[in-house]
Amino acid sequence: MPMMTLIFRSLPRNGLLSLWLVLAVAVTSAASMATAQDSLTVYSGRSKQLVEPLVEKFQTETGIKVNVRFGGTAQLALALQQEGKRSQCDVFWAQDTGALEQLTSDKLFTKLPETIINQTLPAFRSPDQTWVATSARARGIAYSPTRVSPPDLPKSVFDLTDPRWKGRIGWSPANASFQAFVTGMRAKYGEEKTKAWLTGVRENGAKSYPRNSPILDAIAAGEIDIGILNHYYLHQVKKDRPDFPVEQTAFADGDLGNLVFVAGVGVLESSKKQELAQKFLAFLLKEDSQKYFTNNVSEYAVTATEPPEQSPVTKAAPEIKYSDLQDLEGTLKLLRQVGLQ
Repeated sequence: MPMMTLIFRSLPRNGLLSLWLVLAVAVTSAASMATAQDSLTVYSGRSKQLVEPLVEKFQTETGIKVNVRFGGTAQLALALQQEGKRSQCDVFWAQDTGALEQLTSDKLFTKLPETIINQTLPAFRSPDQTWVATSARARGIAYSPTRVSPPDLPKSVFDLTDPRWKGRIGWSPANASFQAFVTGMRAKYGEEKTKAWLTGVRENGAKSYPRNSPILDAIAAGEIDIGILNHYYLHQVKKDRPDFPVEQTAFADGDLGNLVFVAGVGVLESSKKQELAQKFLAFLLKEDSQKYFTNNVSEYAVTATEPPEQSPVTKAAPEIKYSDLQDLEGTLKLLRQVGLQ
């Protein structure tokens, strides 16, 4: 007779009930532990609308559950600083590199393995190997092809102070990418030259818009002739409206007006799920995921498997360290000084 049957028969009724309760609790605890071990917590500064399709695909392919906390990149970075080693976050997905570099300085990220680092182009990874980019977006100049001939466009972002563009320019000083661009200008050219440029463009009658999209609408409506913004906005508009009367291009090669920004991910050193977190990063860099960013979001791929000509850093982008884009507070202070905040 099996040993378990002997045990059950020898137990009184209340003892048998107790044994069943113990077994039930043990099974439930084991299941809960397995569920916890096969799940990740991601803090995402990228929007839910953008991130969710990829997260769901990752869950389907791997069986790993992903709990995502959405919020502003700066807000989530501050939360991670406050939580420190007590944080339940495994992966931080940031909209920009300023926050990633700040958390690197705070030593909150673990060093990533070469197998992940080497999937990205060199320009799209942390020098400390603490984060990798997931996609990139470039700034440039949008224009009305009926009112401006391409050869007549400004060759440099610094040419926007030229009187011939008076009242014809659109920009968005409240936009996060514009502010990161100004931070890059401060880092590369200094406070005084940046202040002079901001003042000069403002005095040249540049019209301010709350976001990038209205700049395109203003060009199409004839309110302005040119505008500076991120490249993907026009791509998104033209998907639905291919005849939209606006075009875009880059400034001269190496000009700061072509500054490239990246969204990126890092793994928290405090995470108890390093292997699962690395699987998530590897998934974001695989070919299908990179095509999602290029086809659905109109951003640039960042992986070494993509043809070099598709990367904005191969030609037009200026040389600048992403670690130089941290000082947002200094930029906001300067924008207030010149009356743009």
